[in-house]
Amino acid sequence: MSELRNDWSKTEISALFDLPFNDLLFQAQSIHRQHFDPNQVQVSTLLSIKTGACPEDCGYCSQSAKNDAAVERERLLPLDEVIEKAQLAKENGASRFCMGAAWRNPTDKNLDKVIDMIIAVKGIGLETCVTLGMLTNDQSQRLKEAGLDYYNHNLDTSPEYYGDIITTRTFQDRLDTLEYVRNANINVCSGGIVGMGEKQTDRVSFLQQLVNLPKHPESVPINMLVQVEGTPLHGVDEIEPIQFVRTIAVARILMPESMVRLSAGRTEMSDEMQALCFLAGANSIFYGDKLLTTDNPDENHDQLLFEKLGINKKHEFSSDHANEAVFA
Repeated sequence: MSELRNDWSKTEISALFDLPFNDLLFQAQSIHRQHFDPNQVQVSTLLSIKTGACPEDCGYCSQSAKNDAAVERERLLPLDEVIEKAQLAKENGASRFCMGAAWRNPTDKNLDKVIDMIIAVKGIGLETCVTLGMLTNDQSQRLKEAGLDYYNHNLDTSPEYYGDIITTRTFQDRLDTLEYVRNANINVCSGGIVGMGEKQTDRVSFLQQLVNLPKHPESVPINMLVQVEGTPLHGVDEIEPIQFVRTIAVARILMPESMVRLSAGRTEMSDEMQALCFLAGANSIFYGDKLLTTDNPDENHDQLLFEKLGINKKHEFSSDHANEAVFA
């Protein structure tokens, strides 16, 4: 079995990126098969429970109040609507229901309402994941007591490039929230976004930060930037598809037991590119036509792709098994 390590150097990770493409994919697929069924993909559904008016200035995000994207501001969804969406997600084959709110950090009053949602969604028989921005240690403990399975808080990019993308919170702020979530014994969902104008050295550094956390994230979403008009990153040079697949493969090699999620950007990917990502070790996707505010392939297209590739959706509910889109 492949060794779990938390001491990877940038030189070692760079060497993986520089491997011949076939050798890299062979190594990634070999490691993937040691830990997972190679023809099974876990399916999650994502719902924006509070949209727009976020005070952060993330350069990629249509929900930032500081950007000019045409996103309507909406209040927190009522509980009955969230339950209805979660039930539909389960009927469509999702095993995890993820809820995202455009906050810098939740107030305790808002957290009370989200906790009601978590309890209700778990009652339907789905795993739960939320992304609410930065948390305190006490808030993390409250989410654990409510039964939350996963908390998403992406690192987004490398510490070196981070200030070019976000200025309203620091890279260390993100690490602190991940520490609070881990201390509360909640599964960590943390990844990032590629194609934001970063260099390969930034992708190396970003993955080094993830793999050298005290414990690997159970879920690692790798997003390809969805360029939204009105955001600072609209018009940035797009990442070359093979480089994106390489990033998936390196993430799989570094974090053998993590679920590697092919997240935002799938509408811009051909079926062949997605197939290469699955070959490279991706084994989780978001299912449904929306990822917060950006488009996602519809369920019928995904089902047809799965049938062509012989991929099965993972249905079972398992809150203790190790495993977003453009999440804050």
